[in-house]
Amino acid sequence: MENDKILKDHLSDLARRARDGSYYTYSNFLSLAEQDMLLKMKTDIRFSLFGGYENAERKLAVFGSEDDFGYTEDAPIVCIKIEPRMQKYAEKLSHRDFLGSVVGLGLERDVTGDIIIHENVGYMFCLDSISLFITENLTKVRKTQVKCQVVAAPPVETLALPDEQAFFVASERLDGVISAVFGLSRSESAKLFGQKLVFCDSKLCENADRLIPENSIISIRGYGRFIYCGIAKTTKKGRLCINARVYK
Repeated sequence: MENDKILKDHLSDLARRARDGSYYTYSNFLSLAEQDMLLKMKTDIRFSLFGGYENAERKLAVFGSEDDFGYTEDAPIVCIKIEPRMQKYAEKLSHRDFLGSVVGLGLERDVTGDIIIHENVGYMFCLDSISLFITENLTKVRKTQVKCQVVAAPPVETLALPDEQAFFVASERLDGVISAVFGLSRSESAKLFGQKLVFCDSKLCENADRLIPENSIISIRGYGRFIYCGIAKTTKKGRLCINARVYK
């Protein structure tokens, strides 16, 4: 609770500084729970959330807008490519491996955003202010020697939306959709809400019977996330065939 108060005070201060100084201010990367906290706050100025690419999970809070200030400004986010020096002999590297190596440099989690992995190469979004430190000091992921460089963006194919998949459900209730997408029982799905692990468009969702709007991004901590695309058809027995884009 004390950490929550500190973060709320910090976010309020960023909003006040943006309003009083008429310039953009930025938070560090926020987790889903922290984004939910911000979305429930009353702030002194408009804000948006941005993580370096569309549909990012971890995002900065950007206080201010073109309507407020009359100009736009890029958020202080860069993308670092982390690539094995000898791919042929490299270990199979996971998200946890890349993140663990970065945290092992002594960095806090809030200076880094999402990590996208493509063909055993990591593309990590981070604050511009620590990009040079990472590129100069990150030389190994697990036992694999790596090289790092700032790039404009990950390859286009890594940012493409996942293909739509079909699932059969009784209704558009969120607990039922989660059960179908992740292969869980309804009781297992229901527990996720009590544990405060379910987020819909960055907002904490505690109502298992909530109906999901189309194009909502559903994130379940520890399980993954998906985009709900809506109802494709209704079967003769009255069940719904829904489509979802599930992130791996």
